[in-house]
Amino acid sequence: MEAPPPIFELTRGEVVEAVHRGSIVVVASDGFLLRSHGDPYTVAFLRSSAKPFQVLPFVENGGVEHYRYTPAELALSCASHETSQMHLDAVCALQQKTGIEEAQLQCGPHLPGDAEKLREVVQKNIVPTPNFNNCSGKHTSMLAFAKMRGYSLEDYLSLAHPIQREILKALAGMCDMPEEKIQTGVDGCSAPNFAMPLFNAALGMARLCDPRDLDAKRATACKKIVAGMATHPEMVSNFGEFDCELMKIAKGKIVTKRGAEGYQIIGVMPGVVHERGVGVAFKVEDGDKSLMGNDLKTQTRVRPPATLEILRQLGALSEAQMKSLSMFGPEKILKNYAGLVTGKMRPVFEL
Repeated sequence: MEAPPPIFELTRGEVVEAVHRGSIVVVASDGFLLRSHGDPYTVAFLRSSAKPFQVLPFVENGGVEHYRYTPAELALSCASHETSQMHLDAVCALQQKTGIEEAQLQCGPHLPGDAEKLREVVQKNIVPTPNFNNCSGKHTSMLAFAKMRGYSLEDYLSLAHPIQREILKALAGMCDMPEEKIQTGVDGCSAPNFAMPLFNAALGMARLCDPRDLDAKRATACKKIVAGMATHPEMVSNFGEFDCELMKIAKGKIVTKRGAEGYQIIGVMPGVVHERGVGVAFKVEDGDKSLMGNDLKTQTRVRPPATLEILRQLGALSEAQMKSLSMFGPEKILKNYAGLVTGKMRPVFEL
């Protein structure tokens, strides 16, 4: 297989010291490939970028009305939250509303991504529980869906479970793929996850933002999910995190969801860059690992600045909006621990 082309580089002085490679695709909701870089049919796992699709059957089958979900709770169901106290309180409230118990979640615990909560956990020697998992909102809604439909709760993560079959079917329909062509694996939170070409994932995101060609029931569900994410981006990730800040600045015109191992998916509403809704999916080949700074905040190297560069090239953000997000890129000056300038980091692709 041919290596994907560079999408991002870091310099030290005038020398390119590190290069990240990957593929990018931009697709309209009618399936027209608008732009690309690298191989638009690269197969990759969506990881947490799949969450808006994973909650779709729940919404489509009346889960929001059944449990009286708020838009913020629907956004939490699509979240890779950072486990701030705000998120823990919201997950707990959602479980009380749905009658789901934390012990039923099979996602496993991990340390918070939120710096303030992480300090508290370390200082007070708190042992994280399943609600600390950044996927706890998704798991709570999966269990709530199973409960609403009268299905078993103990095996809700099995690929053979009815709700997982419904999720796979909905994902296949949104992304215009036969179910049997979607490869599956186990995600970090133990839920099933899905691998497909970037083109199909981007198409699914375009349709989520522009469901005009879908049946009325699915279109209504898509609109609820997009509205929840756009109006409560702090529940999708956290205040200060890139996904949240981009959606805040975009004011309902853009939704985005990061995934692990260098995956990112973006949806742009109709009329912003094209008469139809537009979906973007890209994969950083090396996984784009995040690093924690001395302030206990994590920094993701490639995806935020690459996303901004994609949106800049598409004309999806104004100059003022780009300036408001300049702490994320597209180009950033690099400094060492003593504050000395050492080089730059910058995107190196043209769509």
